[in-house]
Amino acid sequence: LIKCFYSSSVSEDLGCRRGEFSRKHYGSVELLISSDADGAIQRAGRFRVENGSSGENTDYTPGTWHRTDVHLENPEYHTRWYFKYFLGKVHQNYIGTDAEKNPFFLSVVLSDQNNQRVPQYHSILWRKTGTQKICLPYSPTKTLSVKSILSAMSLDKFEKSPREIFHPEIQKDLLVLEEQEGSVNFKFGVLYAKDGQLTDDEMFSNETGSESFQRFLHLLGDTITLKGWTGYRGGLDTKNDTTGTCSIYTVFQGHEIMFHVSTMLPYSRENKQQVERKRHIGNDIVTIVFQEGEECSAAFKPSMIRSHFTHIFALVRYNKQNDSYRLKIFSEESVPLFGPPLPSPPVFTNHQEFRDFVLVKLINGEKATLETPTFSQKRQRTLDMLIRSLYQDLVPDLHKVNNMLNRRSFSDVLPESPKSTRKKEEARQAEFVRLGQALKLKTTVKGDVTANLTTTSFCKKEPWESQSFCSNFPHEVVCADSWGQSLLVSTDVGVLLIDDGQPSVQVFDKTLQIKQMHVLEAQDLLTARTDKGKDSRLLVFRLSAVQKDIETKQIIRSKYDCRENKLERTKGCHLYAVNTHHGSELRIVVAIRNKLLLVTKKYDPHNYLTSSSLLSSSDSPVEEFQYIREICLSDPPVVMTLVDGPTGDSDNMICVAYRHQFDLVNESTGESYRLHHVETNKVNFVAAIDVYEDGEAGLLLCYNYVCQYRKVYPFNGSSPLIQPSAYDFHFSWNQVPYAVVCAFPYILAFTTDSIEIRLVVNGNLVHTAVVPELQLVASRSDIYFKAIAAVSGSSDSSSKEMSSRNSPQTPTAHEMPECPLSSLEGEVPCKNLYKIPLSNLVGRSIERPLKSPLAPKVIATTTSSCITSLPVTHSLSLSRMEIKEIASRTRKELLGLLDEPIPKTESVQKQKKVPRRQSDPKQGAVRSTSSDRIISSSFESYSEGCHLSSSSDSSTLVNREESSPSSCPFQLISLYDEDIIDLK
Repeated sequence: LIKCFYSSSVSEDLGCRRGEFSRKHYGSVELLISSDADGAIQRAGRFRVENGSSGENTDYTPGTWHRTDVHLENPEYHTRWYFKYFLGKVHQNYIGTDAEKNPFFLSVVLSDQNNQRVPQYHSILWRKTGTQKICLPYSPTKTLSVKSILSAMSLDKFEKSPREIFHPEIQKDLLVLEEQEGSVNFKFGVLYAKDGQLTDDEMFSNETGSESFQRFLHLLGDTITLKGWTGYRGGLDTKNDTTGTCSIYTVFQGHEIMFHVSTMLPYSRENKQQVERKRHIGNDIVTIVFQEGEECSAAFKPSMIRSHFTHIFALVRYNKQNDSYRLKIFSEESVPLFGPPLPSPPVFTNHQEFRDFVLVKLINGEKATLETPTFSQKRQRTLDMLIRSLYQDLVPDLHKVNNMLNRRSFSDVLPESPKSTRKKEEARQAEFVRLGQALKLKTTVKGDVTANLTTTSFCKKEPWESQSFCSNFPHEVVCADSWGQSLLVSTDVGVLLIDDGQPSVQVFDKTLQIKQMHVLEAQDLLTARTDKGKDSRLLVFRLSAVQKDIETKQIIRSKYDCRENKLERTKGCHLYAVNTHHGSELRIVVAIRNKLLLVTKKYDPHNYLTSSSLLSSSDSPVEEFQYIREICLSDPPVVMTLVDGPTGDSDNMICVAYRHQFDLVNESTGESYRLHHVETNKVNFVAAIDVYEDGEAGLLLCYNYVCQYRKVYPFNGSSPLIQPSAYDFHFSWNQVPYAVVCAFPYILAFTTDSIEIRLVVNGNLVHTAVVPELQLVASRSDIYFKAIAAVSGSSDSSSKEMSSRNSPQTPTAHEMPECPLSSLEGEVPCKNLYKIPLSNLVGRSIERPLKSPLAPKVIATTTSSCITSLPVTHSLSLSRMEIKEIASRTRKELLGLLDEPIPKTESVQKQKKVPRRQSDPKQGAVRSTSSDRIISSSFESYSEGCHLSSSSDSSTLVNREESSPSSCPFQLISLYDEDIIDLK
């Protein structure tokens, strides 16, 4: 029988997945006041203070997230679309004005996403409010129009219809627009403060730092000589030594960072305010304050620094006794939340981990500061000015040209050119590509883009890495749910129970078509919605009875055998939702057209063993359920979620989505309240996910490309307080997902060919994984998905790059990206099931039932797997001299000085060198020197046929043919395609 230990894990799993968290992990806002030595108040300011949770009780309740993952948020290799997907390739650019007469630009390209054989349209809409980016699926039988693209971006009304721009020089202007999103390189201030110093004049007047401060600077980066420095200079003088002779510089995950160190900037004995030092550090958005002294001594406060520009202070203290660093973060009140949250306590004994954490925190902090009103309004004004200026320059030229080419407006985005103009169009495209690739190379050599790999830290396992669960799974999955360490799957051949490493067992035959199911271990129940239309019913089974049938192999149940398991009054149901998050009462809401049926089952955890033994004689638990009430809606719900009230008595709610709105329905009274109205013509509802912050309910409303967080406050009488709040926020996915899963601190969007991973607290992008033919299977605890990996029998496994001579709108047969399902020579389709453990995502060991329903023995959880879903792929690290050699050869190719361009694989091998590295014996870490700071490019041809296996301290390339056929299809999206040196 199923033991009661199941009940100790399920609520914890759901708590972590559905979201019991607190913004207190990111600090709280405090009024900070600084005073002089006499006690007189100097300045005051409101800052969010992050100091870990050292003063709080460390005994975390189940479901509370307390992991610390170090990720760059909105990384450039995922956000700089124009440079990554458009520049140097044939694409279309359009210009128009919206209903408010504001000009806009639209860029569209058809690309093979990261050589994954997934053709997609990438679209960027440039407006004064910012850029909007979406992916649209490609269909060889259906053309895409500009109108449909703009409609997907919620732009339906125009003052002037969009017209296409043909000037190749437009690429340079659009690249400038993209650069307004923020710099890829950073300058941070470093201020040294002695023990007892309370004013900025005292801190800036320190001529030298202590030995511990020098070790800290050595940990941050390398000491470089400014005179003659050719890298990123961060506003320092590199010609005349007017800003000092040396500085601290480093490269971190492709970003060049220059530190403005107070003791290295010019010092003046006559000027007590040290204006020259304040001129640089006072104009840095982020400043590190290294404070000497014990923790009990006077602490630093941001109000001590007179600066209207610095928004974030990172206070660092060094403890000689245990050789550790302590970190505290001050953020100006208007700065949005950013990660990673500080550990508890915020003490780091591993210096390399501390360096990585600090740099990620500061980079994310500067990006978040750019979203404050102070900076966002300036950026919006600049972007508006650039767009209007560009519009005025281009509109006269558009009116002068009057041929067949410029008449594309609401016609197909990628049409065939007329025969009379085909040669002219091909010549234009060739020039378009040539100029774009030259611009891409120039931008790369200048260092205005990031490298696509980390150059300063070791490879690490990511929390979303998957494990192979079942290889060669041939059946179509309808729905599924996890049962212990197993997976109960409804397929086209019936319901199967699958366990890792064991043969599947059939539980129900194919006469029982289950469309939706929930495995509720705590209640010893299995709920399932079967059939469709008028014949659909809600069935309930006792898990112990199902397991008994499996163990004794007595019967494979059919539809006929399940007659006694049907719940009354549920005929014709098309959707249902259950609640197991709080309390002892199980609630089920069944949707039958526009009616909601509320059913409950009383459950006493103290009498669980007694009740189970008394009811074990009956296989059907139908009698344990009771009908409560019926609620009528105006329309049938498409999405339905149960929301627990703070008391759980008469304040429980049902969130329903229908028509163009999300409503909250009171379970007790049946009254409905408008939660959110969708202002678009077409709505694709995805999910409404209930999350709980410090015990208060909130909802993530997901529809189309949008995910909106709305907080539901406690009830005022009989109605909830639904009003705009500072806690509310929204963000947009890059593709329309068909499913969204919360696994705190992450929220994952599943599309047909990708997984987009963001942070729940602010919606910032963390990673995008390309997974062709992706299908989410189950996600109530561990996340299971099915993907199709093509096992190649040939050495050339990468798809062909689309030709630049033809319009990518209508690729020819030999240029078309090949679908992995196509029967190619030497390839065998392989369908596998993968699992992302919830414990990896939430960052702590969850006590889960280890006993599989398929076997009485305890299955040990494996910590390692041959499958890693999202590995950090290798690339070549090139120095500045090597880049110059490539640029020189490329220019010769462009000018026709070479008879034949060197093949890509040969050129890569010739340029391959081991970059010079500088070992740090004190820290035991390896850092890149200034000679290899610029580019670390990924060349697909170099890694063809290889699979990366990574560990914490090494990375090895393993031949893909030797790897398991169930190896995961994930590949890291690299920013800079190999075509920057392929300028034929």
